[in-house]
Amino acid sequence: MHLLTRFSQSRLSWSLLLLSGLLLELSALFFQYGMKLEPCIMCIYIRVAVIGIMLAGLVGSIAPKFWAIRFIAMTAWLVSSVWGLKLALELNQLQVNPSPFASCSFFAEFPDFMPLDKWLPVFFEPRGMCSDIPWTFLNYTMTQWVILVFGIYILLFLIMLAPTLKPTPTQSKMSNTNINRN
Repeated sequence: MHLLTRFSQSRLSWSLLLLSGLLLELSALFFQYGMKLEPCIMCIYIRVAVIGIMLAGLVGSIAPKFWAIRFIAMTAWLVSSVWGLKLALELNQLQVNPSPFASCSFFAEFPDFMPLDKWLPVFFEPRGMCSDIPWTFLNYTMTQWVILVFGIYILLFLIMLAPTLKPTPTQSKMSNTNINRN
């Protein structure tokens, strides 16, 4: 447990989280531009969830020794992972049980203060249909692989939760000193 605590409070662990998200985003761009598979709106929202994972890794790597920074990073990691899993499960449902009455939007619905599809349409503009299944690997759709990826992110979050939120030895000593003074 001590080794896991030290790892969770290191820049390496948070940099690996950032790198994993970056690799997923690069894969998405390869599928879009290299393989000509157009993303649907749900795919675009999933990209935003992955960017949340990347931001969690970035925040955590800034100052991994500080409990408050790790807490913020862990919160972003959890929210992004759960939201990404939720989106992927919804998209899978649209693909597995297509219905003319249940479909996703054709347009991105980002908040007015952050219209990502207008700022960076190359990355955030939806062009595909949610019910399409353009790619499979080992008989699993891209969406089903994304469900697995977000499941792994959540599992890793749970494994890292206790060690990450543990105070560093210096923070523990400072707390004990403050208690002894009172």
